[in-house]
Amino acid sequence: MLFQDITILDDRFERRDHMYVGVSDGTIDYIGDTIPQKDYGQVYEGKGKLLMTGFFNVHAHSPMTLLRGYGENMVLQDWLNKRIFPFEAKLDEDAVYWATKLAIAESLQYGIVSTSDMYYFNEQMAKAVLETKTKFNLSCSVTCFDDSDLWQLPVYREGKDVFRRYHNAGDDRLKIDMSLHAEYTSNEKIVRQLADHTRELNAQMHVHVSETKAEVEGCKQRHDGKTPVEYLDALGLFDQPTIAAHCVWLEGDDFDILAERGVTAASCPISNMKISSGFANIPKMLKKGINVGIGTDSVASNNSLNFIEEIKTFAIASKGAYGDPTAISPVEALTCATYNGAVAQGRKDCGKMKEGFRADLIVLDLNKPHMRPVHDLATNVVYSACGSDVVLTMVDGEVLYRDGNFLTLDLEETIAKTEEAVQRILARL
Repeated sequence: MLFQDITILDDRFERRDHMYVGVSDGTIDYIGDTIPQKDYGQVYEGKGKLLMTGFFNVHAHSPMTLLRGYGENMVLQDWLNKRIFPFEAKLDEDAVYWATKLAIAESLQYGIVSTSDMYYFNEQMAKAVLETKTKFNLSCSVTCFDDSDLWQLPVYREGKDVFRRYHNAGDDRLKIDMSLHAEYTSNEKIVRQLADHTRELNAQMHVHVSETKAEVEGCKQRHDGKTPVEYLDALGLFDQPTIAAHCVWLEGDDFDILAERGVTAASCPISNMKISSGFANIPKMLKKGINVGIGTDSVASNNSLNFIEEIKTFAIASKGAYGDPTAISPVEALTCATYNGAVAQGRKDCGKMKEGFRADLIVLDLNKPHMRPVHDLATNVVYSACGSDVVLTMVDGEVLYRDGNFLTLDLEETIAKTEEAVQRILARL
């Protein structure tokens, strides 16, 4: 495809008008201000439109579309134990499959091209991902409340089998990571064994870390004063590339450990504020050199996958929390939403508007009252844009969403099947 006479945000998020961008074999093949000699096939007329790299959601629980609005106005532990865990205990493969497809539709609608996900029934999720031609890092999170060994746990066997069958499937669009749910849902033996297993596979890790103050204080009581970061690091969990979700209550040496280990902090500002967990200290993380990405968490705690809304909240939360209007710039916010997220997922040829990078691109409609005038386009995208401004989403050079139409899934069927699954589960509770 050739994007013709279109405005772009380049790899430094600087505005360039009247540009031509050619896509070939899944990659960005040409960027220039003159019409290329090469024939790129279909031409997309770009007048009044913005072309930029798509968004990388680094922490989600996609099948929890089933639980949108189901548990509200509760603190995290009550929310989990009284609403979420009982509902999830009744899940089945069919429900997870359709709920994942619904999340994929919502993601594409909002310009998300790739998601790092932590959940169960990963085989059904993998099928949904491959059928819709999206990008995902899937992981099946390990929990253990007894003295079992890792290899005795059904979730371990599921994760190992899914890794063997699906890792790097779909031309590397689908990656399988390992996952520990959290310090407070496991024990030292399981963490050590999972860390060893992850190293043996040369896989990536995904884990919840320091989401609430109660979690951190409880960890200190259980583990001789160690914070979750210190505890997990001491057991080797950060030896492989890791996404640490939330990181709201980091303290002391936590920042240095994450920076030294190359751990990505996945900030989920809307979910964290909604459940009153607090504010992650993103300015300090960035100053320490920690790779920071942005996640939506699940729609059970968000309650949407509107990523532009997430970016705006990410950018302004630190300004309010730390009394500093310069805390996070628009370019920093967009970098966290794109390239930093791609790096976190092990996709280093993604997340930039640059020749040779994968063509994971989105188009926004600039002909909207809230997008004019334009003094600085990156600022408008972060603070003025709406999720509904996304009119096209492309993954690996293939258009998956355009002008309200989903090209790799049946939205009407997906909604109907998801609704059926919700009613089936509620009837079992």
